[in-house]
Amino acid sequence: MSASRYAFPALLLGAACIGFAGIFVRVSEVGPAATGFWRMALALPFLWLLSARTSPAVRPGQSRLGASLLLGAFFAADLAVWHHSLHITTVANATLLANCVPVFFVPLLGWLIWRDKIERAFVPSFLITLLGVALLTGENVTLSPERFRGDLLATVAAAFYCAYLLLMKSVRREVDVARLMAVSGVGAAVVLLAVALMSGEKLVPASLHGWATLAGLAIVTQVLGQTLIAYGLGHLPAHLSALCLMFQPIVSALAAWALFGEQISPLQFAGAAVIVAGVWMAKRH
Repeated sequence: MSASRYAFPALLLGAACIGFAGIFVRVSEVGPAATGFWRMALALPFLWLLSARTSPAVRPGQSRLGASLLLGAFFAADLAVWHHSLHITTVANATLLANCVPVFFVPLLGWLIWRDKIERAFVPSFLITLLGVALLTGENVTLSPERFRGDLLATVAAAFYCAYLLLMKSVRREVDVARLMAVSGVGAAVVLLAVALMSGEKLVPASLHGWATLAGLAIVTQVLGQTLIAYGLGHLPAHLSALCLMFQPIVSALAAWALFGEQISPLQFAGAAVIVAGVWMAKRH
């Protein structure tokens, strides 16, 4: 099986892994940016070990090194802002906004930048997937003045994530995925630590449970999730990649149901099934 044939399942699995991010952030014992810092810092030893084992001879040039560090800065901005939004608005609002904005803009920009061809047959699958997202999250999405700031922050985070995905696709054409995640991880960790210090956040967990939460966040969402997404982005068109990320709200909803007992209605289960159908249709075309 060629490497490109692994890309689609890798992207879906990566999206499923980052679906747990909101759960970990909500139960973290440290501040939002500090949580992001530990996510990167605890992941870096694994990422550099993976880089050393899989691409010992690969060294990005000066321009690619700068792009890799910039990639980390975009990701740090996304994490810092999105983590803050999770403490102001609902997980459903933050997840919906953070995922739907890239789905709209990444395919358009992918076509403008790389001329990724968007087949007419992709449009129905795109609309079906968005319908599924609306059914899955609609009952939990609330609009209120108290949550407006959190919703706005989630939208800003989504813009940073768009930039991250597009730059990732560009840099992945020239830099090995393991080396890219390791180098960009250093940039992200530095930025997030600076934000946490300037914000006066609590930096160190007070319990073993707090450290376990951060370790889980690092391994599940960063080492596994983002690395798999980076691998998939290197082989798939931008519009299909963005649509695959819609698996994140499914996992977030199911995880909240399994871990916290949050109710999921039959309509929401139907929405999850519709998302799966939409992504499957997109892959077929």
